[in-house]
Amino acid sequence: MWSPTHLEVTRLTADFLADVTVEDLDNDPYPIYERMRREAPVAYVPCVDTWFVTTHADVTKVAEDISNFTAENGTSPAEISFGTPAIIAVDGPVHHELRRSFDGKFRPREVDGYIEELVRPLAIEALANLTERAEVDLMAEYFEPISVLSLGQVLGLGNIDADTLRRWFKGMNAGATNFERDPVKQEICDDVIAEIDEIVIPRMEYLLTNPDNSTMSHMLHSGREPGDPRKIEFVLPSLKVAILGGMQEPGHGCGSVVVGLFSADQWRDVVNDQTLIGKAVDEGMRWVAPIGTQFRVTRGEVELGGATLPAGAPVSALLSSANRDESVFPDPNNFDLYRDLNRVRGSQAAFGFGKHFCSGHAFARHQMRIALEVLVENYPNLSLDSTRPAPFKGWEFRAPTELWAFTNSS
Repeated sequence: MWSPTHLEVTRLTADFLADVTVEDLDNDPYPIYERMRREAPVAYVPCVDTWFVTTHADVTKVAEDISNFTAENGTSPAEISFGTPAIIAVDGPVHHELRRSFDGKFRPREVDGYIEELVRPLAIEALANLTERAEVDLMAEYFEPISVLSLGQVLGLGNIDADTLRRWFKGMNAGATNFERDPVKQEICDDVIAEIDEIVIPRMEYLLTNPDNSTMSHMLHSGREPGDPRKIEFVLPSLKVAILGGMQEPGHGCGSVVVGLFSADQWRDVVNDQTLIGKAVDEGMRWVAPIGTQFRVTRGEVELGGATLPAGAPVSALLSSANRDESVFPDPNNFDLYRDLNRVRGSQAAFGFGKHFCSGHAFARHQMRIALEVLVENYPNLSLDSTRPAPFKGWEFRAPTELWAFTNSS
């Protein structure tokens, strides 16, 4: 892996990027990305020790150009935290085999067959817990529980409670976003991973000879001859990736959708016409991409966006920045329910590009749609607490950390 010297950092980094901190990115990366798209669309960012790629065209190229960019690296934060091979950090036959292991539960047609029966009861139950409450935190009390419990049931972890699953996510998130190699964050993640292994590995050992219809079972058996399952150590890192991304993306994406609808004064539009909720989901995922990057490494020296990247350079293709590229999305910093996201093929970047396009995209979209439908049906007069505006946090994973709303507004 390429490692820059001090002189190389000085040469490769725009002056304003040399002063950017991880805290700056976590608080609000979008002004930084916007300036990069204008002045330094591809540049090395010292605080996270990776090259940022910011324009829609260049992000797409990095994700799709397997001749110059590889997902295989062995040193990404996700691999350090979850182990290898992880589905997001491999290419070729290994990636194909891991992808095939997910297909049994996450092909769009398969998802269509079970998603309503799975998610709507969870949403109704979560909403029932909010009754008789004048004000609620929609993130902690509604969207996140639906997200983690629905994924937990699909994975085969249906007996794990929402608070535990949410804690798992937060611990895994600390490691998967640890580009700065903070030992405190890594220790938090390592403790959670040890807990997950203690619970998951015995279940997978049982499933080796007693398959069922859970994702864990499909990861071991889908596409395999009877009696010849995949090895647990082969699929376990990718299961952890699924736990992290699948718990995070739908629940946190819903929070961004609600904030976006109210910021654009369009909540009443989806109340009056629920067929617009699908468009709201896609626009919300564009406006604030829950998962911010696709990580790659250069195979050799490559020219991109006016910069020369050396061989072995770590590259973060910023999906979140691509989704705010002015050349693709007019007025990109504003949420707009009526934005035409079909204007450019594949323009909404939240689920990634290329062979690593998110396996769970259909599951996530449907889960978000159902959670929002149930909320709109039951609380059409919902309003947000203007005294506690939703704080957004994160650059690799971004969402409101809380979302306080009044349920009985008139």
